[in-house]
Parts: sequence; C-alpha cells; structure tokens
Amino acid sequence: MTAHRRTLRLVLSLLAGLLLAGTVATSARAEDGYRFWGYYQWTNGQWAFSQKGADATVPADGAVEGWRFAVGGAKPRVPRAAGDFAAVCGKTPAETGKKRVALVVDPGTPEDAVSGETPGPATGTCVVTATTSTGAQILAAAGPDRIEKGLTCGINGYPAKGCGDQVKNIKVPATDPPVTLEIKSAVGSTAAAPASSTSNSSSGTPWTGIIIAIIVVVLLAGGGFFLNRRRAAAK
Repeated sequence: MTAHRRTLRLVLSLLAGLLLAGTVATSARAEDGYRFWGYYQWTNGQWAFSQKGADATVPADGAVEGWRFAVGGAKPRVPRAAGDFAAVCGKTPAETGKKRVALVVDPGTPEDAVSGETPGPATGTCVVTATTSTGAQILAAAGPDRIEKGLTCGINGYPAKGCGDQVKNIKVPATDPPVTLEIKSAVGSTAAAPASSTSNSSSGTPWTGIIIAIIVVVLLAGGGFFLNRRRAAAK
C-alpha cells in the first residue's frame, strides 16, 4: 500500500470515528448517521475508539483489539463484549519472538444490518503474530476483510456490500445489551506438527536403497560368473 493510500485510509477512519463519537460538527442533521466497522482498543477496562487507523497501529503483546459494525451518530457503538485477554488468549502459549493479541469482532445487531444480511455472533480470536504486526495485519490474519477506498468495509464476509453508507433518521438505543464471545481457535501459531511415524520419507527402513544395492550385487555376480566361464573355455 502506498503512503498516499495509507494516509487516505487513516484520515477516513478517523473522520468516521469522530462522527460516531460526536466530536466534530457536520452539515448532516443530528438524526442522521453512518453504518460501518469501527475500530477500538480495550484500555483501562473499557473500549476506546482508536486514534490511529488499523494500518498505523502496532498493538503490544497482550493487547485487545476490537471491531464493531453498527449504525451510529452522536454516540459511539463499541463492541458489546468486554475485552478479556485471558478468555481469548489464556489457552494459547506464548511464543518466543512473537506476540499474542486478542481480537474481538462484533458484527452488531439485526437492526444495524444491511438489508438482506444477518450478522453472526461476536467472536474472540487469539492471533499469534510478529511483534511488528499492525492492527490491519492482525485482522487479516484472523479472516478475510474487504477494503474499499482505504476503509475496512467487510470482515469475514460481513457485510457483503456497502461501506460507510449514510443512514437517515437513525434510531440508536441508549444501551447495547452485553453479549458473550464465541471463542475461536487461535491463528498464526508456528508450532510444528509432529512428523508421521509411518512416513517413509522421515522414518522406517530405506527400502529403495536396499533394493538398488541387491540389483547391483546380482549384476556383478552374474557378470563375474560369465567372465569365469569364458576364461575356462579359452584354456
């Protein structure tokens, strides 16, 4: 990605988040909003909107990243599950030279969904990755994402269309009931799988070499037998 595209993506992401948080004034009416994926970090026991774009953020080992799809206006719509690192990554062993980051992805409610689509459950995935990996790389490691015009428009195929679309006359609930994360298998581990004990390439008797040796011995023995007969006949 070029420096220009990275800058554009950062500016668009920050602008969208500020609109949801109600920290900037816009020409849109107060009851109008936007439908998109918001990017958050779990900080001091609560979700905070990221002050940088996902491709400019480098989470530390033990961090919790969050994504939430929602329609929002003056009030931010954060992930509905807490950022519990132990619950997501507690069973994933640490690896030397890598970091573990808990990734929380909340597709939101049916009321927030694009017409004709149904959001899946909120999930938590432990991503084991290089210490230099950005938030965007961590998200991509956990599953496919759809990027358009520098914005994260779809995660794991949801939604299949649309990106940061304006929504008229939105109705944002005062609170979002909490949900329980569906913990997925860890991704990115480099632990090597044990070799199969039945594989001839890694263990067992080297039959190919033995067979070749037997053929060579037979040919040599046969050649010696005929050579001796010819010598005896010549005497």
